[in-house]
Amino acid sequence: MHSNPDPMSLDRRTLLKKVGLGLPALGLVSLMEEDAAGQAKQRPHFQARAKHVVHLFMNGGPSQVDTFDPKPELAKWHGKDIGSLSLRTERRTGAPMQSPFQFRRHGESGIAVSELFTQTAQHIDDIAVIRSMYAEVPNHEPSLMLMNCGDTQLPRPSMGSWITYGLGSENRNLPGFIAMCPGGYPIVSTRNWRSSFLPGAYQGTYLNTQHSDIDKLIENIKSKATGTTQQARQLQLFRQLNRHHQQKHSNAPELESRIRSFEMAFRMQTEAAEAFDLSRETKGTLEMYGDTTIGRQLLLTRRLIERGVRFIQAWSGAGQPWDNHSGLEAEHRKLAGQWDGPIAAFISDLKQRGLFDETLILWGGEFGRTPVAELPALNGRDHNHYGFSVWLAGGGVRGGTVHGATDDLGFRAIENPTSVHDLHATILHLLGLDHKRLTYRFAGRDFRLTDVHGEVIQSVLG
Repeated sequence: MHSNPDPMSLDRRTLLKKVGLGLPALGLVSLMEEDAAGQAKQRPHFQARAKHVVHLFMNGGPSQVDTFDPKPELAKWHGKDIGSLSLRTERRTGAPMQSPFQFRRHGESGIAVSELFTQTAQHIDDIAVIRSMYAEVPNHEPSLMLMNCGDTQLPRPSMGSWITYGLGSENRNLPGFIAMCPGGYPIVSTRNWRSSFLPGAYQGTYLNTQHSDIDKLIENIKSKATGTTQQARQLQLFRQLNRHHQQKHSNAPELESRIRSFEMAFRMQTEAAEAFDLSRETKGTLEMYGDTTIGRQLLLTRRLIERGVRFIQAWSGAGQPWDNHSGLEAEHRKLAGQWDGPIAAFISDLKQRGLFDETLILWGGEFGRTPVAELPALNGRDHNHYGFSVWLAGGGVRGGTVHGATDDLGFRAIENPTSVHDLHATILHLLGLDHKRLTYRFAGRDFRLTDVHGEVIQSVLG
């Protein structure tokens, strides 16, 4: 599907130089050309339903039985001995723990949602809840790698990198893939949005959305010492030196990535200043999202979607905020309180602007939590990879749908078990990409996001 960079592009530059434009003009013309590393818009394999993906990442693992998978049986068995469990947990667990949160049915579909997400539930008829997800192990690091990169152990490109490789970017002045996490990195850091063996142009760009000052939000793109024309001259010199070095080291793709990063930073100086300026929004819009870190983060997400950014991850925060082994009631209530209103505002805003149908939203964590309490107290839950919930909305998703089910206690997926590879295959499908055909040859093998697995989840397709 994807060819190597146009070999004629260097000839065009040579021609421009020979006809006397000189270094300054050549530098500016070079910055205006299509991205030879592949960020230019590509054709999907078939008709796409979505153009953009927004991954709302609840890192740490939210509890499915306290959010989108109600289990009344837990109240019956709360604090009681149910005998030995055949499912192994990471830590010592004891009796079942009923949810401290009430569930209520919403919308015409009547899907039950916890009180934690009452505002999000106003859009439940546009949401497909997948209650039968499963991962491979009950540990954060490998489960994050599986959810993001399709493999628990080996260094593979992230989903955002695969998607920008497959479709390119709609705005060459902004990164095609942005990862926003307030306060620092999540667990395993930048590996969550790496490009691995794909060209470095497809790696995610990290923003610390704890900051609202653009110079802190996006560091190192502005020069305090030089103006635009001088920067263009410097960039052209860097480009020539790097190209000369690249000729001697043809198997060093990081050189191409370095060149692209310099040029992207140059172009972002104007575009990013406008895109990240929330003062341009109306008072009503600002109030709808709320003056909070998550509210600002999702408003930024909408502005980036409007400007053609292909893939955006919005994380809960540094580390693993949803990893509530104790104090779950207070912590889940606090975290959901940060997200519920902004999610509802984000979906409403997309609908008002005609962007909802072309934006695919994924909500969830790297796994779920056990329905049994972690010892010694009945106030927290351990990691659970056997069965958990995520949801999809927008971008060709059949709303008001529930796919799959866990057992009576919410421990294991028993109806339509759905792997992370199935989820990835479905996301690619909605973007018009065949997960079996989106490949990249590396080390003598054609790799893909879903490896040798994955089936599209037909029931969630609109």
